[in-house]
Amino acid sequence: MLVFRTVPDRATSPTVLAIGNFDGLHLGHRALLERLTGKAKELGLPASVMTFEPHPRELFTPEQAPARLTSLREKLGLLAANGIGRTFVLHFSRKLAALTAEEFIEKVLVRGLAVKHLIIGDDFRFGRGRTGDFEMLRQAGEAHGFGVEAMHTIDIDAERVSSSAVREALAEGDLEHAARLLGRPYNISGRVVHGNKIGARIGYPTANIQLKRKRVALTGVFAVTVSGVDKRHLPGAASLGVRPTLGDALKPVLEVHLLDFDRRIYGEHVTVHFLHKLRDEMKFASLDALSAQIARDVDATRAYFAGIHHG
Repeated sequence: MLVFRTVPDRATSPTVLAIGNFDGLHLGHRALLERLTGKAKELGLPASVMTFEPHPRELFTPEQAPARLTSLREKLGLLAANGIGRTFVLHFSRKLAALTAEEFIEKVLVRGLAVKHLIIGDDFRFGRGRTGDFEMLRQAGEAHGFGVEAMHTIDIDAERVSSSAVREALAEGDLEHAARLLGRPYNISGRVVHGNKIGARIGYPTANIQLKRKRVALTGVFAVTVSGVDKRHLPGAASLGVRPTLGDALKPVLEVHLLDFDRRIYGEHVTVHFLHKLRDEMKFASLDALSAQIARDVDATRAYFAGIHHG
């Protein structure tokens, strides 16, 4: 997949485009991308996606912006896996936000990308003051010769699939529900880095996964699997949060104790798949108390995996 950081001044070839934030790439997004790749095949044109970085709400109301479900790297990997040939990652700045809806259509869609067919979510708004909507795009399409369609949201068990519904399920610790909305278990990827080695000292070595994000959509202790180390998904217990016992409390840390595994995996890029929440984060009076709790967490994790395999 080709990734572009800007839109050309003038397109050299036409494209079929979807616009959205695609945070988490849930089943609703996947349905939209399927429609996009189908249309691109039909017209013999590349399937392209436009997304924004940072998320518009992170620019305007950083305090209220939701925790991201996917980092940019994760999102690009998911888009590529869903058959997207080109992604335009537009730097969302005050300058871009100041474009009127008409300018956005003219400069970006018509001149820059020569859009032949455009697919948007049914709640997509754009341009200064969010004045651009589906109706305006439809009229522009008639004038400039491109098709426009809005994808309706997908419902699962009468619930609308959305990034905020996924965030809510994760915040409540209902990982099974989040997985139904995503069509897969929620996961976080990152590189294994050196931690403070406390886990090893108390008998439970952990892989520390570097988190580039400042906020996470879930915290607690979880039964997980880890992929990227070898061909298998390796079972483990993961802790994600601000480590209250160690007083780090600055930025979230993701640590995984892999069951029955003793290889060093520093430097590997791995993906942690969150399957089931075991408990919330807790503060312990001592490392001994922490160690005893980790022993219980590891037992609970083994029991969870035994239940899956025998269930």
